[in-house]
Amino acid sequence: MKTYIYIDGFNFYYLALKRSNFKWLDFKALFQKILSVNHEIIKIKYFTADVSGKYDQNKPRRQQIYLKALQAHIPEIEIIKGHFQTHVVYMPKASNPKQKIKVLKTEEKCTDVSLAVHLVNDGWKGLYDCAVVLSNDGDMLEALKIVHDELKLCVGLVTPRKARISKSL
Repeated sequence: MKTYIYIDGFNFYYLALKRSNFKWLDFKALFQKILSVNHEIIKIKYFTADVSGKYDQNKPRRQQIYLKALQAHIPEIEIIKGHFQTHVVYMPKASNPKQKIKVLKTEEKCTDVSLAVHLVNDGWKGLYDCAVVLSNDGDMLEALKIVHDELKLCVGLVTPRKARISKSL
């Protein structure tokens, strides 16, 4: 069965790896263990964005080393990047929640939308028989439903953290 894997890189990192001692993972080996032997992994799409070195100057270099290692080790992998966006918001002050203060809020943009679009578009093009999504983002629900209900394709979900699975998923 031709299988495509879709990985929400930031969702996975923040839910499964950030607080652990393990930072590197061979996604192909992981999914070969999770999936039955009748799945042939054709493509692994890894969605991420370049991290900032604002608080840790080595963070972007470490990320690039990891991404290059993934590409060298897993020929099926494709890295698809979003970006970060910073804007001003007003938030409650910790010491006085009634008082609002101006803060810069940085958010990762486009990776979850890109994942959902690739999932549906690749299915529509007939590139896979089965898609597996690694994410715990409830925003993935509609794309998963379209692939399953409309395209009539096999779709699976792997969540990065067993304890708190998104209620919508």
